Amino acid sequence: MRSGGRLGASALALVASAALVAGCTASTAEPHAEGANPGAIGGRTAAPAPEPPPPTSLAVDNGRESPGLVAAGGADAVYNYGPALMVEGSRVRMWWCSQYGSAPPAGDDILHAEAATPAGPFTGPGGAPPVAVLSGAPGEFDGVHTCDPSVLRVGGTYYLYYTGAAGDHAHGNAIGLATSTDGVHWDRAGAILHPAHDVARDNVYGAGQPAAVHLDGWFYLMFTDTTGAAAGWNGAGQFVLRSPDPTFRTGVQALGADGFTPAPSTSAPRTSSLVDAFSADLMWVDALDAFAIAHETDEGTTITFWDRDFARNPYHPVLIPGPWQEGPGLLRQPDGHAPVSPADPCGRVPLDVVRATVLGAAGAPTDLRHFGIDLHGVDACGEPERALAVLDGVAMPSPVRTMDLVTGGTVVRVERRSVAAELADVVLDRRLPVLDGIPVTARLAPAAPAVRADGVGTGLLLDDNRLWPVASARAVELNGSPIAPVTRQQWIGYPAGVVLDGR
Repeated sequence: MRSGGRLGASALALVASAALVAGCTASTAEPHAEGANPGAIGGRTAAPAPEPPPPTSLAVDNGRESPGLVAAGGADAVYNYGPALMVEGSRVRMWWCSQYGSAPPAGDDILHAEAATPAGPFTGPGGAPPVAVLSGAPGEFDGVHTCDPSVLRVGGTYYLYYTGAAGDHAHGNAIGLATSTDGVHWDRAGAILHPAHDVARDNVYGAGQPAAVHLDGWFYLMFTDTTGAAAGWNGAGQFVLRSPDPTFRTGVQALGADGFTPAPSTSAPRTSSLVDAFSADLMWVDALDAFAIAHETDEGTTITFWDRDFARNPYHPVLIPGPWQEGPGLLRQPDGHAPVSPADPCGRVPLDVVRATVLGAAGAPTDLRHFGIDLHGVDACGEPERALAVLDGVAMPSPVRTMDLVTGGTVVRVERRSVAAELADVVLDRRLPVLDGIPVTARLAPAAPAVRADGVGTGLLLDDNRLWPVASARAVELNGSPIAPVTRQQWIGYPAGVVLDGR
């Protein structure tokens, strides 16, 4: 749902279109999480903290854009915007906001389609029109509208964060969560975030437009809240919460002037905004050790970078130029991290977005197109720790005619290439020298025993005598591994490895 004014598709009214235009013009991202100033200790003034290094400029090349539309709803869909993209193996999946008359009630629906690349074309099963996978649930907080999807896959579970509303009343938007095992059939978990009601403004959108990332055990949630204290005069702003709980019902921390601090709930006061924008997207870039926020400015999509603590901007912004009408969706890995460049995993970062480019006949954004650039000259693998993060999910030849799989900060040697290809997100035909200095943690031999516990999953027993969970049944089959049933207690009793196909 458009925070700049359209509270619901059924009305298709740009109630605060002026706010949308003002909120999406070029702005300067100010660091708002710098921490407290040093104070006096023992009657003496503490030495001033050293100045942070200035932002680094990033080199950009390989600009690209689709010649036409990459996706559109079928039948009577009159608008298409707010996409979320996920690269998953050899396919790209996309969820976005539209409206089908065949998907009651009459309001925003979330559609799903797939393509080989972000350049499309995105289609439903068998080349059919995209399907509506989430619609309003009468009587619930999202009784009429479901929109603005952000999708993660962590372990074997998909998490869909979205904007929901029961109608077109003021401050009616809230953020909901649904879960799935396939990204198509969803189980609602209810509303997880409501407007903070810090300030009353003319823009009565409320809270919505979520963007989620999973990093180091934390679920990060960035979102719009036009009632937030630190939002602009028109309600523009991006706020961040994090929690180890994907439902954000426990362990919530809010980003404020002193960094992340415990919050009593997801409706705690919004005291720090990262960027003056509506409808933005968030991604973690392992190669840069930084978050990237994609938001619309005068000339296209600006990418603003923040360090891990959201305390400073380590890099100057970059621009993905071209026309736009509604916020961008970044192409991301299942956990919300940046994709790996198969051509140059350690030196290049692809940045691809899909965004609505025109206002359609109904007065709402539509015409989804793809745009992208590459960052190059990046030294992403200069340090082993960062190299393991950047190459997570990558398989490549080992020195002994097997394959090395990087997963969860470790290197696993896999004897069968077909198994490594099934477990990996990216398979390289050449070995990267950085892996030569990193020891192999364990080896997966053909026919290595596997165990399965009801309600827990399947795991492979590697030569280090640890149990390494695996989501892909196909990988177990390709490895010729016999599966023995075990109890949950027996499963817990094994020393634990990391998930072999964690992304």
